[in-house]
Amino acid sequence: MVSKSPDTLSKLQESLAYIFDQAQLTLANHRKNCVALHKLHQQAGGVTQSAKNGAAIKLVGERKFGDTFIDMVNRILVVKKGVVTADRVVRFIGSYVKFMNEKVSADKEKALNDPSSSISARLTEDADDTIASRFVARLLKWLLQGFVAKNKATRYRAVCIVSEMISHLGEIDEDTYDVLRDGLMERIHDKEPSIRVHAVTALSKLVGSEDPDDGEQGEKTILEVLLDVMLYDPAPEVRRAALVHVPLISTTIDTILSRTRDTDALTRKLVFFNVLHSKLEHPRQLTISQRELVIKDGLGDREPSVRVAAGKLAANWFDIVHAEPSEAEEYTWVGDDGGVMKALLKFLAVFDVVGPGEAVAVDAVLSIFVTRPNIPDAFIFPDAYWKELTPESAILARVFIEHCLSTKNEARLEAASLPVVTAFAFHLQESYNALLDVLQDMENVVFLNPGGSNDEEEVEKCEEELAKQEVILGEMLRMALKLDYMDEIGRRKVFSVVKDMIAHPELPPGLLNPCLDILKEILPTERELIRVVVEIIIDLREGEDPEVNDGRSVLNDESQADNTQMTIMKERSIQRIKPRDDMSPEECAEADIRDIRCLTLCIGMLERVDGTFEENSTLEGILTDLIIPSVKRKELAMREKGLVSLGLCCLIAKNMALSSFQLFLGQVQSAPENIKLRVLQVIFDLLIMYEQEFFARSEDIAQKIINFLLQTLEAEESAAIQAVICVGLSKILLLGLITDPQVLTCLVLTYVSPTTSMNQELRQCLSYFFPVYCYSAPKNQQQMQSIFITAFDLYMHARENFDDDQEMITPQQFGLLLLDWMDPQKSAKILETEPHGHNAHVEVAIDILGALYDSERSDEELKVLCQLLGHLHIMPGLDSRSIHKLNILLSHRQEQCPFQDASLEKIFDRFKTRFTKIFAKEIQRIDPSKYLDEEFLEVYNFINVDPPEESTGHVEESAVPSRRHSLVPSDGNESEQLSSADDDVPSSPTPTRRKGVSAKPMISAPTPRNRDVTPPTSEDGDVEVEDDMATPVPLIVTPKRKGVKRVYTPDSGAPTSPLSRKKTRVKSSRNSRTKKAPLMDDESDNAVTPRNEGRTISSEDGSGSDEEVMSDEHEDLEVSSDDGDI
Repeated sequence: MVSKSPDTLSKLQESLAYIFDQAQLTLANHRKNCVALHKLHQQAGGVTQSAKNGAAIKLVGERKFGDTFIDMVNRILVVKKGVVTADRVVRFIGSYVKFMNEKVSADKEKALNDPSSSISARLTEDADDTIASRFVARLLKWLLQGFVAKNKATRYRAVCIVSEMISHLGEIDEDTYDVLRDGLMERIHDKEPSIRVHAVTALSKLVGSEDPDDGEQGEKTILEVLLDVMLYDPAPEVRRAALVHVPLISTTIDTILSRTRDTDALTRKLVFFNVLHSKLEHPRQLTISQRELVIKDGLGDREPSVRVAAGKLAANWFDIVHAEPSEAEEYTWVGDDGGVMKALLKFLAVFDVVGPGEAVAVDAVLSIFVTRPNIPDAFIFPDAYWKELTPESAILARVFIEHCLSTKNEARLEAASLPVVTAFAFHLQESYNALLDVLQDMENVVFLNPGGSNDEEEVEKCEEELAKQEVILGEMLRMALKLDYMDEIGRRKVFSVVKDMIAHPELPPGLLNPCLDILKEILPTERELIRVVVEIIIDLREGEDPEVNDGRSVLNDESQADNTQMTIMKERSIQRIKPRDDMSPEECAEADIRDIRCLTLCIGMLERVDGTFEENSTLEGILTDLIIPSVKRKELAMREKGLVSLGLCCLIAKNMALSSFQLFLGQVQSAPENIKLRVLQVIFDLLIMYEQEFFARSEDIAQKIINFLLQTLEAEESAAIQAVICVGLSKILLLGLITDPQVLTCLVLTYVSPTTSMNQELRQCLSYFFPVYCYSAPKNQQQMQSIFITAFDLYMHARENFDDDQEMITPQQFGLLLLDWMDPQKSAKILETEPHGHNAHVEVAIDILGALYDSERSDEELKVLCQLLGHLHIMPGLDSRSIHKLNILLSHRQEQCPFQDASLEKIFDRFKTRFTKIFAKEIQRIDPSKYLDEEFLEVYNFINVDPPEESTGHVEESAVPSRRHSLVPSDGNESEQLSSADDDVPSSPTPTRRKGVSAKPMISAPTPRNRDVTPPTSEDGDVEVEDDMATPVPLIVTPKRKGVKRVYTPDSGAPTSPLSRKKTRVKSSRNSRTKKAPLMDDESDNAVTPRNEGRTISSEDGSGSDEEVMSDEHEDLEVSSDDGDI
């Protein structure tokens, strides 16, 4: 018996179809349709039927409504992604589930307020079993079956609907929850990114309802799975979905902030614009290091959109800090800025301005100046501001001055009431006095409480105060550098203060460079700067108090200062009055501290000198009495600074550089890592400064230097030293100082080597260098093309010898990387003076086709090479010589060396078909008999094919100049061998297979390199110099009888020869490689390392005369400025 009229059920299909049809048109009518659908649902739910025994009731109407609703849902499950109408229906389903559960919640609340109502009686019977819960459970069970469907559209729509419903499911039983969780955890690994996106969205809504203790031991929680997806999913849209939906809590903040370095720009932008901007209530919810990381990565991003989002986040943080209620006023000064300056000081306090966060804080303030350009207009600096300086206020003043100067807004500077030069000099003096007071307090604490219980706390407080005063004084010095020194009185006062600061032995080292910058700005000439610094060095080494100088001797006219310079240096010498041997250990230690201080001053001075060494004779005393003795010391700190000082002197003294070059090379071989790092930087600076003397005058000198650097790179295990060498070699190649192919080969293999995968500095340098080098000039692409096969062979050999746990890019990725660098379409425009540009891809095609004639190549190598042919850009307009050469190699490959794998033939035929289709007309017009010069004879000889008979007329001269592309290494007797071989074979008008002549190897594998950096020497101590590349020897094959075909076929037996060759392809010399893969294509046995015999400065006893260190004559590597001999 049916309880209500069945008319409702008969019209249910039509009514639901109308509602769904309306819902797919627009989102605006979803609310109205949800009300109508819920009314139908209630009416259908009222239709029941008694069971046969009368003890139960069948929910006939609910089942009918559920069947009809699922039928409507099924219609969109097969619709692919991107259909807007289906997306609206999905939204409507989620809206209806939400509306239905809200109605149930409203009824429950009403029942609680009015227990006597009929709703309360109905809900009391079964509070959990409602029409809504039964409908949701059935729909969810049906959709979960679509999670495992084979059709990706069905899986996508099922996960989408569940993702829309999951926030409004209400209360579901535990079994359904487990099935839902497991289904979504499985879909999070779906192969379709779009499905994974919605699975992540759905799972993120279950994070709050999951109890970590309910899971099995070792099973990851939903939150841990989402964090793994955020880090490791290959699809950026999936990572973004996890980033947006994962809650910002203490356990997830580190993972979320790591996405500021994501490879996808939009993901990085969402971290700042969506996550941190909307979910972070206050910047102090992050630690100081996390705040600095956010600002540093955001404002330093390479994408403008990310920088804009980070700038808006910084401005939002400023607004939050500005809106905070003011506590006890730390500053007594009052400006007319409306509290903006004090708010900026509070904003700077968010960062660690005393520590490494100073640069980040400065960038944050500058970004606020950019996003809020009206803020700097309110700045006013009263006198009290400079008397109450803190690290934050000093940084703010400096940033404001630099911002106004960079924007050329002089009016804003004048309106800010900045002090004049003389007044600023007195403020500078006050800051310096405050620093001296802190230094004195530290000495008093240590002296009065030696080993006391409160000694460490007091010293720590003094050190913290010293760091603050150092920041304040440093910012004042940077501001002083921007002042206008037309005021002579102010200029003299600033000079006096700065000179006293430099002469103080306890001045923090970080303030020396700003002081030297001010001296260079104030003093009229470099000679005056050198004289002042030398006088300070003399005072420091003598241990005397610096003499008071009013500045007149250095601020007068330049001529008077030049005349008195030599007189002053004669009166006072930098050499110590008391020899070191007569000093006590305490005096020696104190003298070493002074010497290190003097060397630091000397380095800062030399870095600011542009003139030559000969123009500044005052430097001779520094060199003789300070630098050279420091170089010979055994203490590492002293020797490092001495070598850096000597290198800076060499940059302004050519003869000194040429005579001291061997000294630096010796230090690379024997010195510790930190000294070796600085010495290598000096070496590359000298090579770039004096390229004519080191590279242009003698090829022997250049080759020895290159071999030395390459062997050092291979033998060195330090990541920092490897990065320095790669940076130096990259600069030399970019400048065009060297063109040695082994350098480029070494850098390519170093770039892809798994041993350098963790060396981010090296990888970043080379990832920038190779595109810039190759795209800047066609000749550089030609250089890269010349090493293609060599680098590919060395890569394949190295790949075989690396361990399984060492990840390396695939051979195809390596080849595509090189082809991208050689892409002629990305190269810079060729000059109009060059009528025919060099197409590196054409030459690479010739190299690859020649490599396919190699019998020793594996199927893997052949497959990769054939696949690379399809990625070459060979377009119409090619010259006839290149077309003919490619046609020769393509047409004879099947006959001479057929592939054993049919799939290789298909890949090869695709390239061949494309080539013949593009150049069909050109191939028909080419007469092979007119291309019989040495270049083409070499090709015929290489592939073991007789050249065509020469025509009676002269050989046609192509309009395009011949670009010599040798398939085999050339030697002096090549032409004679070719001509004598041709005499024995009758000529033919068409190219035919030669009889009794073996093909030559295409390339010669490099000899295994010795990792020892020390060069081989002969018995008399001279450096032995050998050829860098081994000369390939042509293979000798016994001529077969006339008329016997030598083409190898699968049905024929293996050809016999004295070398027992298995195939008729060219035998490669790569079998001569050692088991360990070299990183470069060169021969370390033949490479020569310049020796430093008897010249090493790190001797055990530290002895050695000045003449030995600075000798102009060296036994092994001496560069002469006259003839360039070594």
